[in-house]
Formats: sequence, C-alpha cells, structure tokens
Amino acid sequence: MAGGMATGPGSRVTREPLKESLSDVLSQYPAMTGRLKGPAAAAAGGGGEGGEGGGATAAVHHGWIVKCNDAGVRTVDATAAATLDEWLATASGEEEMDLAYFEPMGPDPYIWSPFYVQLTEFADKSYALGLSCTHLHNDPTAAVLFLNAWAAAHRRDSPYPPFLHSPALAAKSAAPPPEHPLLAAKSRGSPDTGGEMSSATFRFSAAAMRALLSAVEPGTTPFAALAALFWLRVAAAAADAAAGGGAAQERDLTLALDFRKRMQAPLPTGYYGTAVHFATARADLSSGLASVSAAAAGGEPFQMYGPELTCMALDHVPLYGAEFAAGAAPARAACRVGGASGEGLVIVLPSAEGESARDVAVTLPAAVTARICRDGEVLRYGADVVFGPKVDTQAS
Repeated sequence: MAGGMATGPGSRVTREPLKESLSDVLSQYPAMTGRLKGPAAAAAGGGGEGGEGGGATAAVHHGWIVKCNDAGVRTVDATAAATLDEWLATASGEEEMDLAYFEPMGPDPYIWSPFYVQLTEFADKSYALGLSCTHLHNDPTAAVLFLNAWAAAHRRDSPYPPFLHSPALAAKSAAPPPEHPLLAAKSRGSPDTGGEMSSATFRFSAAAMRALLSAVEPGTTPFAALAALFWLRVAAAAADAAAGGGAAQERDLTLALDFRKRMQAPLPTGYYGTAVHFATARADLSSGLASVSAAAAGGEPFQMYGPELTCMALDHVPLYGAEFAAGAAPARAACRVGGASGEGLVIVLPSAEGESARDVAVTLPAAVTARICRDGEVLRYGADVVFGPKVDTQAS
C-alpha cells in the first residue's frame, strides 16, 4: 500500500525540516517505530516450559508483534530531473508509483522495515512525499491521517493524536480465528491472469459526477455509481481483450469499505490500524448502469483482495488535507494498493477540485487498461485520463 502527495515550489518545503517534523510526529505513533517479529520468533522469545505448558505458551503468541528496539521507518532520498509541472503532465501510473519506495518482506522480517518514506526533490524545488507500508500495520485511511499529522507537525501545529487501542477489537481468544468458508470459495472464483498489470487515473470533475449521477437512481452514492460504471466497462474490456469473447452476464465484485463508522460502537476517524470491510456484490451486467449501481451495496463479508475485480472506497479520506505550509494544499495526492493481480483493482478517491469531484485510480491487466482509457462509456461523462499508460504500451 502506498500513498503520497506532491507540494508545489510555493510551499517553501525543504528536505531537512521535513525529516525533523517526521521525527516529531513519529513520537505520536509508537506502532510505526518498531520492527515486526513473527509468530515463531515471538513464541520462542516468550519462554515457557516444554510439554503441554510450552504448547499453551506458543498458542498465545500466534500473532505478529512490534518490537521497538530498532527503527521501523526508513527514509529514502530521491531527485527528479523534471519540474513538478512537467512531471505531472507526462508521468504514467507506474512512474507515479516510483515516488513511493517499498521493499517486500524478506526471509527475516525482523531486519525489514515495514514503513518507507521517500522524499523526491524536483528540479523546481518542489517535493513529493511517498509513504509505503503493509496492511499488517494500517489501512489507507490511517496512512492518509498520518500524512496529515506530519503536515501539522511541520507547521508547528498540534497534530491530531491517533487512536491506537480499541477494546472492541481486542482478541477474545488465544487461538487464531478459523478461516471463513467464503474465503476459500472466493479464492477459486477467478484465476490470476499472471499477466502484466498497468495503471491509470480518471479525473471526474464535479460536472462529470453530476452527469454520471443523473444516469442512476436518485440517492445513489458517488462511490456506488463509479463502482458500477467501472464494473461494467472493465468486464466489457476484459472480454474484448480475451479474443473478443462475450462477457459473462452474472459477475462478482469485491467492495472494500472503511468500517470505522459502521460498527455498533463506531471507531474514531483517527483509529490507527486496518479497518477495511470486504463484501461481495453480484449483479447481472446486462441490466445496465442503474441496476448494477443498486447492487454495489455489498453482501457477505470476507477477508482479502482479489483475484476478482475489487473496488475500494477512499473518497471519504482527507487526501488533500496535508498542508505542509499553511494554505498550500498538495498539487497532487494519490493512494495505491500494490500487488494487484487477477482482474484488478479500482480505487475511488477525492479529487484536487474538491466538493463532489472524484479521481478513480485503476490497476488492471495492461490490455484492459488500454481499452478502458479510451472507452466511450467511461469518457462520455466528461472524465479526463491522467497518469495513463504510455502510448507505446497500449494495445492495438
């Protein structure tokens, strides 16, 4: 998972003060400052006697823990030869991901840093700030709130403290939970294509969103309308890419929704951790946009991304709220989930325009991305394609 933002040259942001304010804000986030210790290492380090007693002790340590005796956050310095405006005008989705460094977990997780912060300096002294981490630590909402807290610390303002512990989410048993039967069924639903993936972002202005919402039932949320639109068009593009085969009418979609406010006792917005609810929606894609958008409310829960198409709702997060200089909002902000495979991932995000405008970031099989970027049904509402694939990578 990676998130980041680009600040313009007028923000007067420089590298060393950024690192100092990062150190300040990390004092509020102890869960970010340590290294991960795996279940086996935690059990071995916990002591205990052999025999049945030793087995009981090992059962208690079935989960990952954070050990704060080494730095869990590493910073990476980078430079770009272009100005920020030049880069924004020409960058592809893959080049946007280059602004956030990430290393996969190796065989020894204890020497691996789960958080990376990349500071990229452009030729005009603009900066891009990229944060990458795993879902073991937090979700995109928590990552964006951390960036906002960092910006507040940089302005010498009081950052809103994170909510680190919730009794409602405390483990009730020492034994790990049983695997949900839907998880196994879901993993068999769609095979991983194993092919090259590519990304693009679609910018829906407020006017484009009004045009889209006018085509669906009253009361439909912007997320449901966008999820339905891309569900329909990605399925059609995938069918076209597969030697012109017809798209199956009945299809499943995974919805990834923030459940902080969906619990019986809602969590504070500042809850630090992973609070993503995965639910499945099923619809007859031949029934049209209005009918498919009504199915985007979701159904039974399950626990992971893909390999079927997944649509994630992040349009509620304050993505453009991180002002490292007062009154200077980011020129560009984005959030991606790495490792997308299978049918792909669609993320609905706030747009720099604000209000009802939305950005939609897609990561799909390369041939499907190329078709979606010129799909008439997506573009007829007035969406602009930014950070799309390079021309020489598009399918013919």
